[in-house]
Amino acid sequence: MKKELDDLEAVRTLVSTLEGFEKADQERVIRWAREKLGLPSATPGTSAAHGADKPLKIGEPGLTGGSSGSDKDIKAFVAEKKPTSDNHFTATVAYYYRFEAPEAQRKDAITAEDLQDACRKAGRDRLKNPAQTLINAHSAGLLDKAERGAYAINSVGENLVAMTLPGEAAGGSGKKRGTRKNVKVKKSSSKKKMGSSKRSIK
Repeated sequence: MKKELDDLEAVRTLVSTLEGFEKADQERVIRWAREKLGLPSATPGTSAAHGADKPLKIGEPGLTGGSSGSDKDIKAFVAEKKPTSDNHFTATVAYYYRFEAPEAQRKDAITAEDLQDACRKAGRDRLKNPAQTLINAHSAGLLDKAERGAYAINSVGENLVAMTLPGEAAGGSGKKRGTRKNVKVKKSSSKKKMGSSKRSIK
């Protein structure tokens, strides 16, 4: 006999599983689950939970990306994430405008103009060709094509910005220090060799 599906039990299981996560992580897991199940993404205006024919107002529960936005501006967010490449910067900007910007500034996709404006606001050097930079980030698998000339961050880009950035700068500097130390050891060993050779000549 086939077991009857229980909607409430499914909800309880989902809630119990996600309870230990932070709010932003809960939203991300739910977005990824929707993608995995082939469900349409919840966007401003519609929500599967409310019914496809019932519009959602910005800030209502169930809206993808959070309920009230954050107080961070683009400059503070970029400084926090410390993207070191143009692709990572582009993903950071797309992530900010989709999930972290104040509600009135949020957008699902960014254009070349948005990217160049973000450079100005973040105090970053202007891009020579922001449209090409968007294409490069798309080719790297961090963005998906949206409308003509616009790109939206995907789950790979979200994971990069939310979980990976900023990178471990300390690890890089540690390697450099190790290299300098090795050089010093070599110099001291060469001095010992010279001293021993002088003693043998005497």
